[in-house]
Amino acid sequence: MVRNVSNPPTLGLKECIKDLLGERGFAYIAKAKELRAAGKDVISFGVGQPDIPTFDHIVEEGIKALKERFTGYTETQGIKELRIAIAEYLNERYGSDVREDEVLVTIGTKGAAFLALAAYLKPGDEVIVPEPTYPVYSEAPKFIGAKPVYIPLKWEGEDRGFSLDIEKIEKAVSSKTKALVVNNPHNPTGAIFKPAELEALMDLARKHNLVIFVDEIYDNFIYEEGTFKSFMEFPDWRDYVVYLNGFSKTFSMTGWRVGYLVARGDVVRNLTKLAVNVWSCPPSMAQRAAIAALKGDWKPVRNMVNLFRERRDVIVTELRKVPGFEVWKSAGAFYVFPRVRKLLDGIGMSVEEFVNYLISTKYVVTLPGTAFPNTAGRDYVRFSFCISKDRIVEGVKRIKDAVENLLSSKSKR
Repeated sequence: MVRNVSNPPTLGLKECIKDLLGERGFAYIAKAKELRAAGKDVISFGVGQPDIPTFDHIVEEGIKALKERFTGYTETQGIKELRIAIAEYLNERYGSDVREDEVLVTIGTKGAAFLALAAYLKPGDEVIVPEPTYPVYSEAPKFIGAKPVYIPLKWEGEDRGFSLDIEKIEKAVSSKTKALVVNNPHNPTGAIFKPAELEALMDLARKHNLVIFVDEIYDNFIYEEGTFKSFMEFPDWRDYVVYLNGFSKTFSMTGWRVGYLVARGDVVRNLTKLAVNVWSCPPSMAQRAAIAALKGDWKPVRNMVNLFRERRDVIVTELRKVPGFEVWKSAGAFYVFPRVRKLLDGIGMSVEEFVNYLISTKYVVTLPGTAFPNTAGRDYVRFSFCISKDRIVEGVKRIKDAVENLLSSKSKR
């Protein structure tokens, strides 16, 4: 007999699930698709993925794997050939000493991040998170019952950009602090943190016995030579670092869902036991494609990075023409993160209201800085430059027109 239930048990979700923030960037991407379906000429600076398709030799290897019916389960840790290729890449690139048994292939880098956070953090633990941050580093700890402790990045103006506030980070360390997070190059700001800042973080980890969760997914999007230092270069990385990276950005493989985690061997063996109970194994054919990515021709990667450097220069030049925008030329990743506080004060809008205004009136999609927890982003807007230079120029022109109209109407009141 079917009966009406006023409070069905399927609504009995854990309260922490209800409190989680979604990744708001996807909501804006959905809005862009909706507007395009309605016939609008939408320009989107929102999506954080390269607009260049996965390179041919990688796709061909994926197809070859499918034709060979390489479609079953693999080792949970990832096929050995891929783990060897990842270790060789890190060792050649950073002079590290990673062994293949210290590599765990994951379902995207976000899967690696969740696995690491879930394995280390207990209810009541604190993890220091520089903000603004990529959402997984604030939301996964909350789901686990741990507490993200936010430390805002320092804004040092258009000439110097963003830096870690080492003094405040150290002051935030308490008896409950278990770990800290570093995303470098940084999403959403495009910052590359100086080697001295990373040395200071390692010194903090050594002093206070902390784990550092290191996300270097953008490590090939470096626009100025000699500015990037990897945590894998520290000789004692095994004692303090859980390293996260993947294939989504460098090889434009966002939909293939292949990431990896690197840690000391006994840690990887234990994390593999957690992984098998979550996803069994990474996609078999995608692992074969990932080997081709690492061991194949890197010229397409270099060409893409050079193109993105040109786009960065264009978008910075154009955005600096917009009244009220303070624009630092980002050093890495594929984002710029202009400060717009003067503009917002002048037009009497929050950053969310401003971004929504651009979407509804000019069909230009950007992301409010508040899409990246916690609150430090309220003075900023994130732009992804994963679109053509012509569309960058047109999109920023529309924004400039919108801003000038807002300022003009405000002055007439």
